[in-house]
Parts: sequence; structure tokens; C-alpha cells
Amino acid sequence: MPAEAVTIRTATAEDAPSVQGIYAPVVLDSFASFEEIPPDVAEVARRMLARPRLPWFVAQDARRVVGYAYASQHRQRPGYRWSAEVSVYLDPGYHGRGIARALYERLIIEVTELGYVSIFAGIALPNHASVRLHEAVGFEPVGVFGHIGFKDGAWHDVGWWQRALRDLPVSPDEPREWTPAG
Repeated sequence: MPAEAVTIRTATAEDAPSVQGIYAPVVLDSFASFEEIPPDVAEVARRMLARPRLPWFVAQDARRVVGYAYASQHRQRPGYRWSAEVSVYLDPGYHGRGIARALYERLIIEVTELGYVSIFAGIALPNHASVRLHEAVGFEPVGVFGHIGFKDGAWHDVGWWQRALRDLPVSPDEPREWTPAG
């Protein structure tokens, strides 16, 4: 039976329950996130609207949201403002269908158009599928923080991947905040 068509669209606060439902098992059942308590729906909605406002997208089949991707501020200090971190999460039943890649491709376009120069992704290791995805969309490995996170009774490494979005400007314009279309 063919897979259902999945569309990528801008996430809204009304999607926060679906996003929380996808993310909570990641927090509770894996070391892919070093959060220990899943954020509630209100916290997910707050993160979606955090400043500087950056893109959030969801993947939706005919019935429900099945994945999401977002960008967030890389670090607090002003000199980092041209860099963003990105993440993608899917309902486990939708892995391997190209949805994460489609979400990232849309996200990367939007972040680039906002004036960002680089994006980063941290991956708790080992996670071969996530490494393959990030490298498939143009990320390059830049290093590993050894034994940086402790969860589920074990220490875990986090690898960092980077993707340049543009040539380095001599005098960069300020990145803009995202204004969702629609």
C-alpha cells in the first residue's frame, strides 16, 4: 500500500499538542534528548514563539502531524547571532520516508533567507540515522564532545555538525526574525 502524502507547513501554536506528543517519547525513552522531563504543551508553544523568532515547520499527513523541525538561537552572546541550531523529530512510524529531509530542506531555505550564515546540529551518539540525514542535507562533522551528557545510567557523546548557508560576509547584515507566512 502506498504511503500517504505528507505536506510540510508552518507550525502554529495549535500544533503544540502534536509536537509535544512526538517529542515526549524521545525524552522519556531515548538519550537523543538530554531533557529528562518532557516539556508540557504550554512550554512547547512558548518555545515556538521564543525570541529571536525562528522557523518551525510540521509534516502532516491526511490525519495528523507526524513530524516537525525547527531552528533556535545557537548561543546567547551577541557575536553568535548569525548562527542557529536546528532539530528534527518524527513519529517513529514515519522514519525512512524522506519526511525529515523534506522538513530540513524547507527549514534551511527559511533560515538562509533570514540572513543566517551557519546552522548547527548536535547529535547524541551513536545515532547513525541522524548522522546520515544531516550529512545528506549538507552538514559536515566538526567535532565530538566526549561523555558530555548523562542519561539513563550512562554517559553519552554529542557530535556536532555544521552547514554553511552562505559565503562569510565581511560586514554581515543583522539576521531578521521569522514572520510565518499565511
